[in-house]
Amino acid sequence: MNILDTIIEQKKIEVAERKKQTPVAVLESSEYFRRQPLSLKKFLADKSRTGIIAEFKRKSPSKGWINAEADAAKITKAYAENGASGLSVLTDEKFFGGSFADIQKARLNEVPVLRKDFMIDEYQLIEAKSVGADVILLIAANLTVLQVKHLAKAAKNIGLEVLLEVHNEEELAHICDEVDLVGVNNRNLKTFEVSIQTSIDLSAKIPSGKLRISESGISDVTTILELKKHGYTGFLIGENFMKATNPAIAFAAFVEQLKN
Repeated sequence: MNILDTIIEQKKIEVAERKKQTPVAVLESSEYFRRQPLSLKKFLADKSRTGIIAEFKRKSPSKGWINAEADAAKITKAYAENGASGLSVLTDEKFFGGSFADIQKARLNEVPVLRKDFMIDEYQLIEAKSVGADVILLIAANLTVLQVKHLAKAAKNIGLEVLLEVHNEEELAHICDEVDLVGVNNRNLKTFEVSIQTSIDLSAKIPSGKLRISESGISDVTTILELKKHGYTGFLIGENFMKATNPAIAFAAFVEQLKN
């Protein structure tokens, strides 16, 4: 069993437990559930911003703890103030050290927030909106084509945008009308090896109506400039900033380089 399979098995247990603890009606009574979500598509199209979806991530299965004591409120505020087009927040606790508290701290910013987790059930979409998310992630590697369509449609029905993550050409078959953005993860979720070439190879095969986002392994401005040539408007970057002593300063410096 690879790490993705292990995570999904754990996720099934967690979701079943949370369904028992917190009924859908309670989630729907949240103040966040009534707010109008922000559009990541619009923020990525805004030329005054950077195109960067800055990620808040404490740990990963492959690297272990990256920044255990990171302050979600302080770091996401700096990301937003320095031009991030979106904020990605990990909510998986066991493997990534995330929490709903982190996403609610990020929600204090007027920038679209992506709930980054392993979505397998419609319940998680309702959870996402109840804690202030604007966008949800669907990972093609652990969902069938029909599951993607079902979950994407359910997300759209409650006003959330949908980012579909793919890793290879075969997974492009998961793209459907309900998907707003297509993210190419340069990290193989089964081996955790990273190659930007994955984004370059798949760019021309993504339907023209879908915004392209490149994810993982982006650590310098020249990579972003190269990816822009291949039609990418969004760049999800997390570890590059989170591993710094001060992620806020690291992000600001990176944006300054990008501007110049």
